[in-house]
Amino acid sequence: MSLIVKICGLSTRETLGVALDAGADMVGFVFFPPSPRHLSLETARDLGRQAKGRASKVALTVDAEDATLANIVEALQPDILQLHGGETVARLRDIKQKFGLPVMKAIAVENPADLAPLPGYAAVADSILFDARAPKEATRPGGLGAVFDWHVLENLDLKLPFLVSGGLNAENVAQAVRITRAGGVDVSSGVERAPGVKDAEMIHAFIRAARATENDTTLTTAGVR
Repeated sequence: MSLIVKICGLSTRETLGVALDAGADMVGFVFFPPSPRHLSLETARDLGRQAKGRASKVALTVDAEDATLANIVEALQPDILQLHGGETVARLRDIKQKFGLPVMKAIAVENPADLAPLPGYAAVADSILFDARAPKEATRPGGLGAVFDWHVLENLDLKLPFLVSGGLNAENVAQAVRITRAGGVDVSSGVERAPGVKDAEMIHAFIRAARATENDTTLTTAGVR
């Protein structure tokens, strides 16, 4: 089964074009003002048209209200809503009902105890994204280049599709997939030369390294389908 590769935090036509041409399966767009990757609705509309039909468009939000989500959905016309804040299971269910879109819930991971809420979220979400827990002083929950201990997910029995994120780059993505047996990987800062500034060569290198894991016979087809 093919590994799902998601390039997140894209903000220009040029770097989006690189990600699409390199074969990204998902392209992520950030709607969270504290992030250096935050998009205006006007830019999102333009990039959404560019990506349409070439990759799944993912809208990343953090504890967004319905009005904000509605504006994002109208502008980007995303295929998936990625909820990266402290949204409850009830909130996930509400968003799915209101907007009729698949929901990817991000779960911050530092130690095994962080997986305790997983069953509740897995009962509602369409997929799960495991990301490194941000430091308490951080102004945003992700895109910080932090890595978590992938062994926390090593024996995970999750029927739901899941992706791994947090400090991934071309050098470590194969190890992350090998340990977690995730069906997808998500990168943002690992393909940037400065915060919010994507690098074409780094995008190509990451996708090449991720694709190379598909030929690793030690991996199973667990994860994203």
